[in-house]
Amino acid sequence: MPKMKTKKSAAKRFKIRAGGSIKRSQAFKRHILTKKTTKNKRQLRGVVAVHASDVSSVRAMLPYA
Repeated sequence: MPKMKTKKSAAKRFKIRAGGSIKRSQAFKRHILTKKTTKNKRQLRGVVAVHASDVSSVRAMLPYA
């Protein structure tokens, strides 16, 4: 049986936490920031967990994580 391949694009976007949850970065904070409020940009900082409905598809893309 050959090894399973990791989706490299998913490996760059998601990390598995020690407890098993998957963390991801926030969207909408890369460019065109002048029209966004300071409060909005501040709340987009940091990382959040992947939604429960998407966890199974992310785990399928990261078989060895």
